Amino acid sequence: MEERIQKLIAQAGITSRRAAEEMIIQGRVSVNGTVATLGQKADPETDDIRVDGKALPRPEKHRYIIVHKPRGYISSTVEDEQIYVPTVLELVNSDVRLYPVGRLDVNSEGLVLLTNDGELTNRLTHPRYGHEKTYKVLLEGHVNDEKLNRWRSGMTLPDGFRTGPAKVILLEGSRDGTWVRVVLREGHKRQIREIADLLGHPVKRIIRTHIGSLALGDLPPGKWRELTHDEVRALRDNAGIGKQRRPNQQRSSAAKPEGQRPTRRLSDGERPSRRPSSRPSSRIAPRRPRRDE
Repeated sequence: MEERIQKLIAQAGITSRRAAEEMIIQGRVSVNGTVATLGQKADPETDDIRVDGKALPRPEKHRYIIVHKPRGYISSTVEDEQIYVPTVLELVNSDVRLYPVGRLDVNSEGLVLLTNDGELTNRLTHPRYGHEKTYKVLLEGHVNDEKLNRWRSGMTLPDGFRTGPAKVILLEGSRDGTWVRVVLREGHKRQIREIADLLGHPVKRIIRTHIGSLALGDLPPGKWRELTHDEVRALRDNAGIGKQRRPNQQRSSAAKPEGQRPTRRLSDGERPSRRPSSRPSSRIAPRRPRRDE
């Protein structure tokens, strides 16, 4: 069955669909000995598809794993060459190569999704799709409503990046500080930590609890599990895979142009009424005499 080449590359676990498109544009992909073009389709069963001269491997069976990342681990797939830091991949047993969906820094905790589904990875991480990620954050001290409202409205970070509106919900205060729930649709590097510093309440803990519909639940730190069929289906459905949905497009099956009245079905025997014309009439109505004339 023919598919777009960038989709086949992503399905083979080589890279994301977006990165595959760049490979095609750069002339690094060929089909049956001819340089491929963006938008071209091919059949992996009958066509010789190559990336950088290497034959495209058969699509691997997709795996979806959730990990509760503890502090001290990184979610990158590459370790620092000078300083060894363990990665979340070391916590998981897998016979295929997996990639993290999004990142958590070494001092952050919580949900990390690992998969070899390049298409889903692209949909969940690319900013234009705006998928929600939820964090439980412990801040130093008591945080008042004025500062939380600043956070909710968006702030300018030290590098000049202007954050978008965010959902920030006050959970509880304690001797350790203030717990808040933060829901973001963007993923600027160290965004939560930098905003907390600007507000004067540095972060003490960050725990990611959700990626879209996927929840960390009660999975203990350092443990992992396979996603259920329903969880995978919900993630892919919410990502719009296979539905031809545009990024950030809201569903509106009954949307009408502004100012247009909804249509009404006529009952039996009812005649349609004529709409008054919006143009001024050329006929001049006779002037009615006033009573005091």
